[in-house]
Amino acid sequence: MIAVREPSKFLFMSGGFFEELQRRKVYRVAAAYIIAAGFIIQMGSAIFPAWELPNWTFRLVVVLLLIGFPIALTLAWAFDVTPEGIRATKGTPAETHLRRNMIILVVAGVIVSAAAGFFLLPRASPPIIDKSIAVLPFENLSGDPDNAYFADGIQDDILTNLSKIGDLKVISRTSVMSYRGSGARNAREISKALGVATLLEGSVRRIGNRVRVNVQLINANNDEHIWAEDYDRELTDVFAIQTDLAQKIVYTLQAKLSPNEKARLDRQPTQDPNAYLLFVQAHDYANQTDMFHESSLKAEPLFEQAIKLDPNFALAFAGLSMVESWAYHSFDPVPARREKARRTADEALRLQPDLPEAHLALGFSYYYGDRDYQRALAEFEMAKRGLPNEAEAYMAIGAIQRRQGKWIESTENLEKAAALDPKNVGILCNLGYSYMAQRNFEAAEKIFDRALAAEPRSLQAAGMKAAVAVLWTGDLSAVEKQFSSVPPEADPGGLITWLRVGILTLERKFPEALQLVQQFRGETLATATTAPCPKAFLEGILYRYQGDTEKARIALEQARVVAEKLVREAPQDSARHGQLGVVLAALRQKEEAINEGKRAVELLPESQDAFDGPQATAALAQIYAWTGEFDEAFRLLDHLLDVPNGLTVTILKLEPMWDPLRNDPRFQALIDKYGTKT
Repeated sequence: MIAVREPSKFLFMSGGFFEELQRRKVYRVAAAYIIAAGFIIQMGSAIFPAWELPNWTFRLVVVLLLIGFPIALTLAWAFDVTPEGIRATKGTPAETHLRRNMIILVVAGVIVSAAAGFFLLPRASPPIIDKSIAVLPFENLSGDPDNAYFADGIQDDILTNLSKIGDLKVISRTSVMSYRGSGARNAREISKALGVATLLEGSVRRIGNRVRVNVQLINANNDEHIWAEDYDRELTDVFAIQTDLAQKIVYTLQAKLSPNEKARLDRQPTQDPNAYLLFVQAHDYANQTDMFHESSLKAEPLFEQAIKLDPNFALAFAGLSMVESWAYHSFDPVPARREKARRTADEALRLQPDLPEAHLALGFSYYYGDRDYQRALAEFEMAKRGLPNEAEAYMAIGAIQRRQGKWIESTENLEKAAALDPKNVGILCNLGYSYMAQRNFEAAEKIFDRALAAEPRSLQAAGMKAAVAVLWTGDLSAVEKQFSSVPPEADPGGLITWLRVGILTLERKFPEALQLVQQFRGETLATATTAPCPKAFLEGILYRYQGDTEKARIALEQARVVAEKLVREAPQDSARHGQLGVVLAALRQKEEAINEGKRAVELLPESQDAFDGPQATAALAQIYAWTGEFDEAFRLLDHLLDVPNGLTVTILKLEPMWDPLRNDPRFQALIDKYGTKT
């Protein structure tokens, strides 16, 4: 007998179950809940970032909505909304297994919520990205090349805003500017070169008083856009754009934002768009590194024009102060620049006492203008707190520490500056120079190679690498060739001519060096110090090296007039006193020469400056050697071969200025003593 299987009880139960779902309006509630939850999630993903709420709050909303789904289904099953109010839903005589149906409903709701959570929660939880970013140069789409400054200004201000946030690592401006106009960009290669996880790139179009800004935040690990934003605003709203972008980036990278940092983001530097554009151009020039100081000179009048348009523009006062301090320190140490640097820094702080850039400017004024290291360091520390990603503060602190003889601490801060601004040639050359001063030539050469990789046309980096070759091994073969290709029009101040003459002199090619000097048309040549070199002085010593004493005397007398004038212009400048002393020694005016050399050391003793102080000591040693005071000369040479940034055995062997000492047994003794150390 064939057994006939009875219809499954589950099928009957299910059929009744689904009919009950329809009768109790559970389908309708489920559909309404899903639509409402989707709308809430969509709105939350846009609103929460704008309100700067932490990411976990948005995830909590999603979780609560998922938990609420099976609860809503259960309530819809159990209750009805009637004209008399909410009533328990009445069962029907046909309904069986009421308890089992409720369990099935709850389980189904949980399964649906779990499945939805599997897809929603990863999207509600942004991927964990390292809190580091580089803001690449914005593309100028305006058609007018003059608006390139405006595009740079927006990029620079976004970068500056981000650099004030201590929880972020932000690459400094100089390093990212090397990617300007580079066409198609490889995000992974750039992130590897700069050491960041995210990149911000964009474009700017300015037409009249309208500005359109398009930006994209990119995850450099996979080259995918995290988000993109478009802004179409009035020119006067440009600062609001920058602030909004900074806040979105902070939210995306889950960085902490202190109340002070938020207040700085919200503050506008100026209300005058024309003053802002002038500031952008000035800032661009002030941040360029070159060997001829032309950029600094171009920045000065632009800052002044911006201040004239907006006398309350504190950031412009700070920028002008730093330009004046740099000029005073590096090539024009006249009192007027020192005073102007202090006055404009004070005005910046009066206008905005908590402006980090103003503290940075005042720090440079104390450092370069007064050599007041303690007050300068205090200002730099305040600037660093407000600009935790600003490489310049770390570089300044490191520069002071090496003058204090704290070489290990100095190198750490200079390395930190190079990490924040890895393509900044000026910072890299500073770091490399520190390694040179400590006679770590191998490390110095690697740093200068990094600088040349960042900017292959940098004469500064090329010159420093050439200096390593000369000081380390005495290899002069490639140095003259390297600089001989520089056209005369690219050497307005004569710095390249001065360097080439120095190399030819070390090679003892005196006629060629003299010919090169005489081709230069100016009265003085720029040097690596604050003392311009009289052209006549170079002519005089080259005549002297060739044995033409009369022509040497005539030229050196002319050099004396120029050197004395330079001292009168900057009477507190050690390098100029040392140079005058050497000129007088060449003229065999012993007492006056030694007095000037001692004055140079007095103005810049090594106890006050372990970095530049040895240069003043070296000038005095040269004066002693040329005036027959050999005991004093050898005493100082023994010291200079031992201290950082003094002399090297290689230079002692090559330099003709030490010829008066060569026949003395003590000369070879010094070479033997320090040759093995080198």
